[in-house]
Amino acid sequence: MTKQKIAELRKSVSPYEKTDLKASVRQMINTIPPFFILWFLAYQSLEISYLLTLGLGIIAAGFVVRIFIIFHDCCHGSFFKNKKLNNLVGTITGIITMFPYEKWKREHSIHHATSGNLDKRGTGDIWIMTVEEYKKASWKERLSYRLYRNPLVMFGLGPVYLFLVTNRMNRSDARKKERKNTYLTNISIVVLYTLMVLLVGWEAFLLVHGPIMFVSGMLGIWLFYVQHQFEDSYFEDESEWDYVKAAVDGSSYYKLPKVLQWVTGNIGYHHVHHLSPRVPNYHLEKAHESTPPLQKATTITMKSSLESIRFRLYDETRKTFVSFNEVKQQLKKEKMRLEMRRMQTKQ
Repeated sequence: MTKQKIAELRKSVSPYEKTDLKASVRQMINTIPPFFILWFLAYQSLEISYLLTLGLGIIAAGFVVRIFIIFHDCCHGSFFKNKKLNNLVGTITGIITMFPYEKWKREHSIHHATSGNLDKRGTGDIWIMTVEEYKKASWKERLSYRLYRNPLVMFGLGPVYLFLVTNRMNRSDARKKERKNTYLTNISIVVLYTLMVLLVGWEAFLLVHGPIMFVSGMLGIWLFYVQHQFEDSYFEDESEWDYVKAAVDGSSYYKLPKVLQWVTGNIGYHHVHHLSPRVPNYHLEKAHESTPPLQKATTITMKSSLESIRFRLYDETRKTFVSFNEVKQQLKKEKMRLEMRRMQTKQ
């Protein structure tokens, strides 16, 4: 892609970078109050059937994801024109979703600036090892990586670790503003949850809120995972890395049914979002539809996205993701070649 085409592509998306106050307020109204209503209904349903409670909880979890998208847009300064309003709403939605606003904003901005860059992995990303790195790794490193990439760990223990550990701690290099915001978020969560426990009891609170947050966390990790981990995703060394190619070729278009597209705040148009983070979530679809080059991005569906579970390591030579089994076969073949060479040398 030439510099001229890159400039044209960015220019074609720029009209959609403008925030719409009415659209933002409308989204808050159709997202936040329904979540609390569903939470209350789930609590009330405990006297009827816990299956009904879980059903309502799963729907409520979808609204937590949608609240997170508001939080996410505030982090990019794209939900409101006013910076202070973005910070305020971002912090409040961060408390609801259990994400520290300033901490996550910084880590996520690093993710956007380095996505697909093999030399700058590690902040705001899913852990990815290349085939060569895996081959050279110690057995402990391999074990840690295999456990991390295990679906039961990533989507089962992942949400718990994210909410209770990662999101509750500051980075060692965090600035004063970031640290204060994390402390404020943690204290607010403790106060809010304490009030809820006093109001409904700890058992009812855990039975209702536990599944909601777990399912929302699992959905959030899944969305982040599949939108960067597809077969022909873009990864390059620093010398070859290109921001626009990383955005368009390294982020997928996750084509979801309209209901799920609404629930996930259009984040399926991830290639558009990475190209221009200033585009509010409610303009992502329009930007995609009005820009033909963006429509060439890798499209994944709910069915095809399941294939990403087997993508564990990135093969720099073949420019594709491979499974652990494929690498195992490679190692066996390499071992056989070495053995044959040794035998030939002896002869």
